Parts: sequence; C-alpha cells; structure tokens
Amino acid sequence: MKKSIVLFSAGADSTTALYWALDRYEKVFALTFDYGQRNRIELDMARKIAQKLEVPQKILQVDLKQIGGSSLTDTNLSLPQFERIEEIEANLPSTYVPFRNGIFLALAAAWAETKGIKDIVCGFNVIDAPNYPDTRDQFVQAMQEAINQGTKASLSPEKIQIIAPFLNMKKSEIIKTGIALGADYSFTISCYSGEEIPCQKCSSCVLRQKAWEEVGLQDPLILRLEEEGKI
Repeated sequence: MKKSIVLFSAGADSTTALYWALDRYEKVFALTFDYGQRNRIELDMARKIAQKLEVPQKILQVDLKQIGGSSLTDTNLSLPQFERIEEIEANLPSTYVPFRNGIFLALAAAWAETKGIKDIVCGFNVIDAPNYPDTRDQFVQAMQEAINQGTKASLSPEKIQIIAPFLNMKKSEIIKTGIALGADYSFTISCYSGEEIPCQKCSSCVLRQKAWEEVGLQDPLILRLEEEGKI
C-alpha cells in the first residue's frame, strides 16, 4: 500500500498538500505539531479538517517556547502588522521560529520510520512567503539527505523522500490546485494572532488575502464566518 505523511497545520498550503496526497496515495496520515504556538486555534481546525476527511491524525507535542526567539512562540513579542503586501520586509521576520521545519521534518522522519512510510509531503513554498530559510529547495534536499543518512533508510535501497510539490508556486496557484482537487478552505487558518477571525494585518493574513484576490474568489473562511454570524 502506497502511504504518505502530510505535515498538516490547517493552513491553506498544508491543507492543499493534504488533498494533493489524498489524490495520490492509498493511505494518508496527517501529522500536526503542538509546539507552543500563539495561534493555537490551528490545532482545533486541523482536527476538524482531518476528521471531516477521515484522515488519521497524530498530534506531536514539542515545546518550542523553551527556545523562544519568535513572535509565534513568545507572546511578549508583538506580531508585526502591515497594511499592504509591499510593506512586508524581505529580511528574516520575527514570526520565523528557529529551525521549526527542520525539527518538524526530523520528528516526521522518526514517526514515518515506525510506520514504514517513505514519503513525507509538505506544503512549503517560497515565492509568496516571507524570507523563511527553512522552506527553500536547498533546505529540503539537505534534510532529505540527512534523514536518509541518519535512519534505517541508510541500510535500505528504499529511501525517504520529502515531497514539496508547491515549492515554486505562488499561493494563488496553490489554492487553484486545491480547488481543482475539491479542497474545502473554510476551516483553514492562516492568521498568526491566534483567533478564528483573521486579524487581516499580520503578514500571513495579507498574503492570504492577496492570493484569494488573484484567484478571483472570496476567501471561504470569511464566507463561513459571515454565515455563522461571527463577523
């Protein structure tokens, strides 16, 4: 049976990755991380989406608050806010969590090893995102090499693959891919603030709004919140 693990945060990119994997694999597992993030609402939404799709989900706890250095894990640090996408700086943002994706991929590889799974799917992309160093192709390739050297895959002809199908796609293109796969984005959470209602000011909200404008559709999350009378 062809199986895969999807790194799943309930964001638009990882949700698209989940639908992408469901279209290609016989068995898909969603791996979600409770890492002490400010936006803990994503854990609730990840559960709802996984349950709706009947995808087995594992939530791993790793407290990155102990490391600090990010406004996503340290509530004493303020989230940067923007009015327009042009205001988002090209430098390393305060929302960068030190080596987060490296930690996640290492844990995913360990969990995959116990399940006999060789494919780890993630929604990393770099075109429409702030300058995060742990979403680049070079990083993905380096992590894949390290994982295959440091696990029992090193003793087997079958190697672990980190599959990032959207790496060089714009966020609007990723969403279009998901729409073609029948993805439901109404419970996806991108906002860094930690609330179900998007703040519309953090970099993630600004980038998401731009993506839906490029798609030419209203954000399904906003439509759901309006229908539920929450906004």
